[in-house]
Amino acid sequence: MDIPFDLLLNAIMAGLLLGGFYAAVTAGVSISFGMLDIVNIAHPAFVILGSYLAYFININYGVDPILVSILMLPPFYALGAAVYQVYHVSFEKRGQDALRGLAFFFGLLFVTEVSLILVFGVDYRYVEAWYIGPSIHIGIVDLPLRMLVPCLAALALFGVIHLIITRTFTGRAIMAVSQDQLALQLMAADPIRIKRIAFGISIAVAAVAGALLIIIQPVEPSVGREYIGRVFAICVLGGLGSMPGTLIAAMLLGVVESITATFYGPSWAPAVAFGFLLLTLAFRPAGLLGR
Repeated sequence: MDIPFDLLLNAIMAGLLLGGFYAAVTAGVSISFGMLDIVNIAHPAFVILGSYLAYFININYGVDPILVSILMLPPFYALGAAVYQVYHVSFEKRGQDALRGLAFFFGLLFVTEVSLILVFGVDYRYVEAWYIGPSIHIGIVDLPLRMLVPCLAALALFGVIHLIITRTFTGRAIMAVSQDQLALQLMAADPIRIKRIAFGISIAVAAVAGALLIIIQPVEPSVGREYIGRVFAICVLGGLGSMPGTLIAAMLLGVVESITATFYGPSWAPAVAFGFLLLTLAFRPAGLLGR
C-alpha cells in the first residue's frame, strides 16, 4: 500500500502533540504509582474533575482554561494531600493489603463520576478559547492550535515537575521514599509527610491535565475511564518512576495511535498501542528507562 508522505507526516505530528498531552495525564501516575507504589486507579477521575472545573470557570467567568489550570494547582494539591491522609490512616497505617487500597480508589473513582453526573448531567461539555479552531500551516504540515497549545503547556508542566524531582531535596526524598524509608528518616525526612506532598503534587498535575483535555475534546463524566489503562501502560512502558521515560513512552504511544488511526481506523489504535507495549516489555521488562 502506497502511503502518502504528507498524510504520514501529519499523522506523526498529530501523534507527537497527542503524546505531549498523554505525558501530562501520566505524570501524576508516574509519581503515585512509580515512586510511591500507590495504585491510584482514580487518577483519571481527578483529571475529569479538573476538566469540569475548567469548564465551569471558563463558561461563567470567561477565564482561559490554561490560566484556570494554574489557579487549580493549590486546591487540588490540598485535595490530594487529604486523600492520601485518608488512605494512609485507613490502609497503610493498619498494614492492610494493596487490594483493599485499590478498592478505596475504585470507590473514589465511581463516587466522583456519579457526583459529576448529578451536577452536570451526561451531556458533553466544552470550553471556549481563541486557539480552539485555528491551525498553523507549515508546508504540508497542519498544526491545530487546540492540540499544539495543550502540548506546549503539558511539556512546560512536565519540565517543572522534572526539575522539582531532580533538583530539590523534597524531590529526591520522593524518589527515595518507596526504596528505603529508614534511610530517608536518617536524613531527617518524615516518609509520611513526603508521601503526602508527592500525592498532592500528583493530583494537582491531574487537574492541569483535565483543563488541557477539555481544550482538546469535549468531555462527559465517564470519559476518564478511557485513560485508566492508557496511563498505567505509559507509566510501565517508560519505566516505573522515570519521568523522562514517561515522556518518551507517551510520545511513542501517541505516534503509534495516530498512525494506526489514520491508516487503519480509530478502532485499531488501542489494540496496536497495547500490542506495542507488550512487545516492548517482552524485550525490555523494566521499561524504556526503568532502573
